[in-house]
Amino acid sequence: MTVTAMALLFAGSFLASLLLCGLARRLLLRFQVMDRPVERSVHAVPIPRGAGLAVVPILTLLWLFLPAIDPAAKPLPWPLLIGTLLVGITSWIDDLRGLPPLPRLGVQAVAVILGLLALADLPPLFQGWLPRPLDLALGGLLWLWFLNLFNFMDGSDAVAGGQALTIGLGLAAIAIDHDWVGLTAAQGLALAGVALGFLAWNKPPAKIFLGDVGSIPLGYLIGWLLLWAASQGAWAAALILPAWFLADTTLTLIRRAWRRAPLLEAHAEHSNSAAIRLGHSHARVAGLALIANIALALLALGAERDQQELIGLVGAAATVWLLLRKLKYPPKPQAPETEGAGPED
Repeated sequence: MTVTAMALLFAGSFLASLLLCGLARRLLLRFQVMDRPVERSVHAVPIPRGAGLAVVPILTLLWLFLPAIDPAAKPLPWPLLIGTLLVGITSWIDDLRGLPPLPRLGVQAVAVILGLLALADLPPLFQGWLPRPLDLALGGLLWLWFLNLFNFMDGSDAVAGGQALTIGLGLAAIAIDHDWVGLTAAQGLALAGVALGFLAWNKPPAKIFLGDVGSIPLGYLIGWLLLWAASQGAWAAALILPAWFLADTTLTLIRRAWRRAPLLEAHAEHSNSAAIRLGHSHARVAGLALIANIALALLALGAERDQQELIGLVGAAATVWLLLRKLKYPPKPQAPETEGAGPED
C-alpha cells in the first residue's frame, strides 16, 4: 500500500466520520435521543448520544472493502460482522429504553464466540503457552472484558475517541514495521481516521456522545484488532496500547469488589470521571490522557521493533501510574492576577 493510498484512506475515513457524526447529531436532537445528567454524570446539560450510528457503520464498511485498496488486507470476517451487528443492535436498544445487564452480557458473549471463529485459524494468542482450547477461551474472556471496559471509560469528553485514535495509529505503525499480511496499516488508519472525525464533535465541550451503540461495538472491533496483533507475536503492544483503560477499569473493579459494591451497577469511579468531580476540566483530562496514550503508542512501537517487551511494559506501567497520579488529586488553584500592577522600577 503506497503512502498516497494510506493518506487518502485516513483522510477519507476522517471526512466520512466528520460529516456523518454531524448528520447523526441533527437527527438525535430532532428525536431527542439525549444523555440527560443524572447523579453520577460529569456533564451538566443534556447532550445527544448515538454517534456510534455513524462511526461503527463507516468503520465496518471500510474494513469490508479494504482489499480493494490494499491487496494484503483481509476483509472483515463474516462472524465478526455478525457479532458487530448483534452488539450494535442490543446497545442501541439499551440507549433508547435500557436493558438489564445480564441480557446485554449474554449477547456480548455470543458476539465474542462468533468473533473467535475468525481467530481460530490464526497462531495462538498466548504464543503457544496454553493448550489451544484454553488459549481461545482466555482470549474470549479478555475480549469480553475489553469491550465492556471501553464502554466504562467513555464517561468524559474525548477520552474514548482519543484511545481509539492512538490504538489505530499505533497498530498501523507496527503493521508497517512488521509488514503484516491480513491485518495491515489500512485497518489501523481507518480506525484512527474515523476516531478523529468523531473527536471533532466530541472534543470539549462535547456536542455528541458515542452512546452504548458506539462504545460497545467499537470496543468489540478494537478488541479483535488487539487479539489479532497478539496472535502475530505483538502481545506486548496489545497490552501497552490500551494500558490506561486496562489498568483503570481493573483497579476500579477490585476496589468495588473489596467494598462489596455492586459490580454491574453504573458508577463514576473511573479516573477520568473522578478527576472531573475533583475539579479538573474535561479539556485537561482529555489532554493528559492523550499525552499518555501517545507515549504508550511509542512504547508499544519501540517494544515490538527492538524486541524489548519487558522494557515497554515497565514504561507503560510508569506512564499509567503518572497519569493516574495526576488525575487523583484536585488541580492546583491558580494564583489570582494582580490588577493594576505595572513593571517595577
